[in-house]
Amino acid sequence: MAVNGTTRRIAVLTSGGDSPGMNPAVRAVVRTAIARGAEVLGIRRGYTGMFTRNFVKMNARSVANIIDKGGTILGTSRCPQFLTPEGRQEALTILQEAGINGLVIIGGNGSLTGALELEKLGMPVIGLPGSIDNDLVGTDMAIGVDTCLNTIMSALDKIRDTASSHHRAFIIEVMGRNCGYLAQMACLNGGADVVVTPENNPTLEEIAQQLRQSRQRGRTHAIVIVAEGAHVKSQAIAHYLNKEIEEHYETRLTILGHVQRGGSPTSFDRTLATRLGARAVDALLAGKSGVMCGLVQGRFNETPLTEVVGKVRQIDLSIFELVKIMSQ
Repeated sequence: MAVNGTTRRIAVLTSGGDSPGMNPAVRAVVRTAIARGAEVLGIRRGYTGMFTRNFVKMNARSVANIIDKGGTILGTSRCPQFLTPEGRQEALTILQEAGINGLVIIGGNGSLTGALELEKLGMPVIGLPGSIDNDLVGTDMAIGVDTCLNTIMSALDKIRDTASSHHRAFIIEVMGRNCGYLAQMACLNGGADVVVTPENNPTLEEIAQQLRQSRQRGRTHAIVIVAEGAHVKSQAIAHYLNKEIEEHYETRLTILGHVQRGGSPTSFDRTLATRLGARAVDALLAGKSGVMCGLVQGRFNETPLTEVVGKVRQIDLSIFELVKIMSQ
């Protein structure tokens, strides 16, 4: 495909925290672009790779055997240089000198903020949602969320075994800096007693009282799921419960940490990433720019980046009531 007699050259990069499914998304971008007659460059190490001109020409074989791999073959990094107006202008110049006339950026809110800044400077850009927190407006599910949640569920099931054996209370901290989706869903689907997220803020005593009541109903163990961004921190909860409910349960704290980011993407994430990657290329070649491709109510669509960046997707607050009912 050519524009004004020039071969269309698309670049793809992954940025911010990695998420399972980024590799299938890169694969879809590369192979769809080639199928449409465009050239593809991969930018290694995210925005940093622009400044170091870390570009690699990609073909169908470049993305062979990566659909089942976690992380990102292109790599990612933080890039303070891109945060300045001068840095962004330099990045644009480098991209233009490389003949790049379209860009697909896969990442979370910060990454898509960068995408919007480049679009404002005149570079056609399409964003893809890659954030395990599921905190992005414009998509019901971001790439990597399903895999991450399944990793949490596997850990939760194992912890429940030992919690039940020892009659203990476990506080499990999961990711979720600004959005409590992972914690909320893990609590609902894992049979936990209490969930603490940025959107709900039980006091320490309210948490303790719920566990006392759980014990009185005959439960031999208790599990509290805490999002890392909750106002009441997991360490504070563990410390408080160790003093206040020691007659009911011994308390242990488990922080799952970065194990949640890794792993082979689930079938759902592979499908989501593949379809979004292909749609991003088609959107670019159709002349669209400054949007994020997402999945909303079962349909794939585009949302302007101006409506995505700087915002946090709201979770379904009614599920907190369902969690209470299910924890009886």
